[in-house]
Amino acid sequence: MATYEILIADDHPLFRSALHQAVTLGLGSDVRLTEVASIAELETRLAEKADWDLVLLDLNMPGAYGFSGLVLLRGQYPQIPVVMVSAQEEASVMVKAREFGASGFIPKSSSLEMIQHAVKAVLDGDVSWPPQAFEAVSVSEEAKAASEGLASLTPQQFRVLTMVCEGLLNKQIAYELNVSEATIKAHVTAIFRKLNVRTRTQAALLLQQLESISPQS
Repeated sequence: MATYEILIADDHPLFRSALHQAVTLGLGSDVRLTEVASIAELETRLAEKADWDLVLLDLNMPGAYGFSGLVLLRGQYPQIPVVMVSAQEEASVMVKAREFGASGFIPKSSSLEMIQHAVKAVLDGDVSWPPQAFEAVSVSEEAKAASEGLASLTPQQFRVLTMVCEGLLNKQIAYELNVSEATIKAHVTAIFRKLNVRTRTQAALLLQQLESISPQS
């Protein structure tokens, strides 16, 4: 039987370990797991290999703004199913995850059996959603527009955007990414065009549309 390759993206070692244990117990030798602790690490792994069978993605990862990690993944790697993992179990969070293209949602309070069931369902080509994901919660048009714009960015443009939103100047971003300031200016121009914004403040506000409810993960 083919081996499933699964990427676990979570910045909490304890929960990465719990996911690792649940998936290994559920799938045994039929699975190969790789763990990352930040969006930057996730992007590196995806750049190296784009045929993962599943990504288990923590909602509030370092380097992400709420659902921005999910949106980036769905935009750049639409062939890879993504299951969101979070301690935030409000219906609105699950509805947003579904709206933005995830294949499922695993609350961090889930038992090992529930985690195994969700992972197996998505690997089999199905989806796995708690009942709250289907409650009548609307996602704002602003958030949908923000999602579409961000999905069109390349990983490098996304990285530049997050640095812009953190208040870094072009020359600081150029230094951090080891490229020329002219390259960063070109990126910023392209980002603003794709997001249909004119200022850094507008770009930051747009990214905030994808924030989840609270800063906990």
